[in-house]
Amino acid sequence: MPATSATATGLAQRYATALFDLARQDEKLDRVAEDLGGLVGLMDESRDLRRLVESPVITRADQRGGILAVADRAGVDPLTRKFLGLLAEHRRLFALPGIAKAFTAMLAAHKGEVAAEVVSAVPLGDAELETLKKSIASFVGQAVTVETRVDPALLGGVVVRVGSRMLDASLRTKLMQLELALKGRRPGAAAPASR
Repeated sequence: MPATSATATGLAQRYATALFDLARQDEKLDRVAEDLGGLVGLMDESRDLRRLVESPVITRADQRGGILAVADRAGVDPLTRKFLGLLAEHRRLFALPGIAKAFTAMLAAHKGEVAAEVVSAVPLGDAELETLKKSIASFVGQAVTVETRVDPALLGGVVVRVGSRMLDASLRTKLMQLELALKGRRPGAAAPASR
């Protein structure tokens, strides 16, 4: 039975909190955050990895073996590796993106920063990311931790989310707005009544 969005969010939050507490005790918060971000990035790039993590038909043992092989290849910290094995044993690997997001938010709060999610059509370079980070920090008035994700469907540009605020500067949205303008409507306006 598939988990509801609220259930999945609560589950991710609980696992992220447990991992955060362990990483804080071991003084590995930044390393674990980096590991989780890297793994989610690999999932974005690899259909096979997403299938391994999300498919309910893959056995528990195969999921565990597969994710640990990926973890070893990625060179993650032993704490992260052990955590991934635990997720696989409990059939909770599907929650990994949510766990990573919750962990990043907790780390940002711990450091007195705000977490921002940046979705781009292509991976951002270090210089672009640093410029964007400074712009977001200037906008929100406090230090920012940035979590990135790639979504080729955006076509170009970026979508930035900080808390409940969102800035959509993607090419896809601009093209949709242009299409609506060419049809004689503005986005959000009601369609003219047909006669």
